[in-house]
Amino acid sequence: MNRLLRNSLALACGLYVDVALATTQPAAAVVAPVAASGSAAGQLTQLVLGLLLVLGLIFLLAWLLRRVQNAAPGSAQVIEILGSRSLGPRDRLLLIQVGKEQILIGHSPGTIEALHVMAEPIEVPASARQATPEFAQRLMELMGKDQKGRS
Repeated sequence: MNRLLRNSLALACGLYVDVALATTQPAAAVVAPVAASGSAAGQLTQLVLGLLLVLGLIFLLAWLLRRVQNAAPGSAQVIEILGSRSLGPRDRLLLIQVGKEQILIGHSPGTIEALHVMAEPIEVPASARQATPEFAQRLMELMGKDQKGRS
């Protein structure tokens, strides 16, 4: 992994130096006629390598972000979403557990309001708790990878 990162950084630095040198040359050298076949292949190669570098960095950062998010302990969270209900395309009700207190929250695009603080906590079964966001769960169902039924 470190070797891949070093190689991609070295390639990025090499491309940066190549572009920097091209911009510092006199204008007469830039306007000089270019050989059609050799230079076009070189530019195409440089373009493809740059694109591959950018795509590689995107995938690397996505992988690192996923690893960092999974490393955080889930049970040590102070605030937990016990349930949610969609009221419309952009409005939601959320049942939040903060310590030993449960709060019903209304969420709209511009506001978040505490609607009710529960006098006694509601017991929410573990099967009813939403472990993954609705979109992610629906996508997994469509792909045939439903995780809820496999427990």
